Amino acid sequence: MSKQLCKDRVVVVTGAGRGLGREYALEFARHGAKVVVNDLGGRGDGGPGSATGPALEVVAEIEAMGGQAIANADDVADWNGAKRMIDAAIDTFGGLDVLVNNAGILRDRTLVNMEEEDWDAVIRVHMRGTFAPSRHAAAYWREESKAGRQRVARIINTSSSSGLYCNAGQSNYGAAKAGIAALSVIASRELDRYGVTVNAIYPTAMSRLTEDIFASPKWQAIRNEAPGFDPLDPSNAAPLVAWLGSEASSGITGRVFGARGGRITVAEGWHAGPRIEKTGRWTVEELGDLIPDLVKRAAPNALTTGEIPEVDGVTA
Repeated sequence: MSKQLCKDRVVVVTGAGRGLGREYALEFARHGAKVVVNDLGGRGDGGPGSATGPALEVVAEIEAMGGQAIANADDVADWNGAKRMIDAAIDTFGGLDVLVNNAGILRDRTLVNMEEEDWDAVIRVHMRGTFAPSRHAAAYWREESKAGRQRVARIINTSSSSGLYCNAGQSNYGAAKAGIAALSVIASRELDRYGVTVNAIYPTAMSRLTEDIFASPKWQAIRNEAPGFDPLDPSNAAPLVAWLGSEASSGITGRVFGARGGRITVAEGWHAGPRIEKTGRWTVEELGDLIPDLVKRAAPNALTTGEIPEVDGVTA
């Protein structure tokens, strides 16, 4: 086995019973981490139902390889549940070093067909489910820092090309994922003083949330391009997440990384483009003459062109 970059680090991974989260938990364990495997066990759309089985199965896999792990079935979007999850890591393993916010659901609708519950459920799981665990973890790290026990801590959040590059039909999911990217950058600036780095990833991978999308002929052709290697295997993203969670990633913070197959991308956020300016206030009539030309001089965004930079489809 290669060098264990996360030896004895304590890691919480949310939504870790299946798919990407499972692969993250297993990769951290291979590198010597002690893992809290969180999974509510709910349906992919966040509907009623919960099961501890998936999380317990991942724990069993980790223990079979000689690692240490516990299962946690708290709702990450519940304030008290998120705190119990963070406390479980501290009480069981003596601390917390890494939080990977991965849990999520999908309820895709076009805006005109979206119901209030579709919006609220997705925003709750993704946005609140990233905020609440991060808030409790950050409070712990602040107190450790004040006590002279500053940890080399990490938060790794999950964004999506849907949020960064605006996939039609996913206004709830995309809005949440764009918000998570912004939250990650803001938190990186706030938590640096406590020894915490905050980054995000937008992985393109097969999961129960994306299996219908990736069943298309286009994606099947992509998956068959390199025999013996599936670019949509969720395990492909795990090394990046484990490295970001290690002490080796010190100095890397406030970044959003794309991962698909063997490709890793650093996303570049919004930046100011061409402008018009005068001394004083514009009139409506003046803007009518100038705004169309201003937009023509601006680089097209992904939504306008229908092309997503460095990403070829919807991400998990």
